[in-house]
Amino acid sequence: MEYRHLGASGLKVPALSFGAGTFGGSGPLFGAWGNSDAKEARRLVDICLEAGVNLFDTADVYSNGASEEVLGEALKGRRDAVLISTKTSLPMGDGPADSGSSRSRLIRSVDAALKRLGTDYIDLLQLHAYDAATPVEEVLSTLDDLVRAGKLRYVGVSNFSGWQVMKSLGLADKHGYPRYVAHQVYYSLVGRDYEWELMPVGLDQGVGALVWSPLGWGRLTGKIRRGQPLPEKSRLHDTASFGPPVEDEHLYRWSMRSNASPPKPARQCRRSPSTGCCNALQCRR
Repeated sequence: MEYRHLGASGLKVPALSFGAGTFGGSGPLFGAWGNSDAKEARRLVDICLEAGVNLFDTADVYSNGASEEVLGEALKGRRDAVLISTKTSLPMGDGPADSGSSRSRLIRSVDAALKRLGTDYIDLLQLHAYDAATPVEEVLSTLDDLVRAGKLRYVGVSNFSGWQVMKSLGLADKHGYPRYVAHQVYYSLVGRDYEWELMPVGLDQGVGALVWSPLGWGRLTGKIRRGQPLPEKSRLHDTASFGPPVEDEHLYRWSMRSNASPPKPARQCRRSPSTGCCNALQCRR
């Protein structure tokens, strides 16, 4: 397994990680993903560790905490051999304090996640969404307190826009709060919006990428054919309304054929990575 530093941090993570969204699955979305119990989860963890995959990612919203509980059971007795990443901020209920990244919500969410995971620290906590109703200084100061308390090792975000990342990083630098070292983003050959702004920001600011759904919500598995309905009883069929749409017909000309090659960018930016540009479809600088 290849290991890399996560962003500009000293944390080394494997090039591949394991997403535990299928653990304890329930509900219309996560129930269709899978419902692995602790016994099956332990077997999957064994396979991962044997291959050198030691980073396991989950979230409190995955099956209303069941994913964290099953993952915690599967990792019992080998906490020091693994890295745990989880997320919070999305709604966990209908109450006014059940969502967001306020100080009270973050403290309660972290304590609840630690209990479900059966551990006393989280290697990487990511904010699952930007909370526009809470001042960024409040969010960062709370994360700083949680890091100082030993409950968190590193912090990151998920599904943020470029300006939201930069505003947070700027205020973290100003006040000496922990910087976000990771950004969990949707990125695949079906959805390449990450290349426009977030990839250059990550390169410039030392924010690593944790990619979710690199197979385009299952559309790049090779099991789907142009002009044919989604396979019934498949995860994609049951959760199609949740996933990103496929709008480019030319996608099927190569992605579903074993003898085809991926399309190349129309133009590559040849500037140094230090400028913040990347090999995107078009450089906007």
